[in-house]
Amino acid sequence: MRLLLVEDDERLARGVAASLEAAGFSVDRLENGEDALQMAGAEPYAAIILDLGLPDLDGLDVLSRLRARGEVTPIIILTARDMVDDRINGLDRGADDYMAKPFDPRELESRIRALVRRSQGTPDPVLRIGTLVFDRSSRTVSLDDSVIDLRRRELAVLETLMGRPGKVIPKERLSAQVFAFDDAVTPNALEVYVGRLRRKLQPSGPAIRTVRGLGYMIEAA
Repeated sequence: MRLLLVEDDERLARGVAASLEAAGFSVDRLENGEDALQMAGAEPYAAIILDLGLPDLDGLDVLSRLRARGEVTPIIILTARDMVDDRINGLDRGADDYMAKPFDPRELESRIRALVRRSQGTPDPVLRIGTLVFDRSSRTVSLDDSVIDLRRRELAVLETLMGRPGKVIPKERLSAQVFAFDDAVTPNALEVYVGRLRRKLQPSGPAIRTVRGLGYMIEAA
């Protein structure tokens, strides 16, 4: 899943991004509200993590403007403002969750996963296709009760495909979910990860089909 982190404290942003990437997310980092407003409408983010104390715009104004234009992406506020009125104000303006600094990165990861599951209509943390099981909480995959060793981006590709079994995922959308905008990737990087997944799912796992000119699809059963 691809996330947008809007945080002007560079040290904190690096730490949060590193923790989230280690947990399997792709993270784009921005430092101000205007860039966040532009990027949030241009990329298919699974969730937005928004600091309130930004240098150009108050984070609550960014939040209000995102919701006013119809942005439905889950938004988690990160802030040092921890008064009850601050939390109420943020939630009333459209935030989905609120975390006060300092916080445990593991809790942030868990809250993001829960928000994304609900927003996608799949509250169960476990995805299943036949004997292929993806536990999104532990980031583990098993096939025929045997654990499969998958790398971070392989997990991201598989999670996106298993979230819509039997449906074609456009190549551009799949790439956007797997790679952050500053990732150095080759033109055929996505095909490489899909090829690795196909080999690791053999012989009994669901097939990943290439739909020429459109994208990829994992069989529903």
